[in-house]
Amino acid sequence: MPTFMNEVCVLIDSYGGRDVLMEALCQSAKLVAGYHAKRNPELSRRCATVSSKISGAKATLRLIDDLPVFQYTLEYGLGDCEPDRITALLVVMSNAVDLLFYPIEIICWLAEHKVLDVRSRDYWSYANSMFCVVSVYLSLARTLRTFSLNRNTPNRQDVASFARISLDLVHAISTLPSGYLWGGKMSTFQIGAIGTLSAGLGIYEILVRRRLAK
Repeated sequence: MPTFMNEVCVLIDSYGGRDVLMEALCQSAKLVAGYHAKRNPELSRRCATVSSKISGAKATLRLIDDLPVFQYTLEYGLGDCEPDRITALLVVMSNAVDLLFYPIEIICWLAEHKVLDVRSRDYWSYANSMFCVVSVYLSLARTLRTFSLNRNTPNRQDVASFARISLDLVHAISTLPSGYLWGGKMSTFQIGAIGTLSAGLGIYEILVRRRLAK
């Protein structure tokens, strides 16, 4: 139990840890909601509400937690610390997309819960989904580029990272409107399962990095 509590505290102590922990809770609630959609509609409704509330809490925290991300992006510059220019370009593009994606995500959540009145909610939702897909795609491209440069046999952490980002891409595309690949075609249960597995891998990565740093 002490070890478990220490690991939870490690997650809560950092921006990335808090984000992935709340994502795990959000997606787990969505998974249960999808599983009980026909078996127990009342439980499904309550879990969907919990998932929505946690998503809202994530959006609220990002209003504060994203400030260090902005600072990091500005300090990163043009990626002079990267091993080659292609990797640097991918990271710079990813940072630029994220700077636009996070505020749009917050606006969409505020509009969804009628805190902010926007004229075209569908447009903002579409923009949010597209930026999310592009952001994850760039992360996947950067990961593959790093693997190709290292030319070493990927370890467990590398495999977990690749699997997580791939799941994130599947999840992001599922939020697109119908007509875009599998956008709008996945059930709540499937989306929750993918999101939960991705968040679990994210937690694993954070804890492994901490253990290796000791």
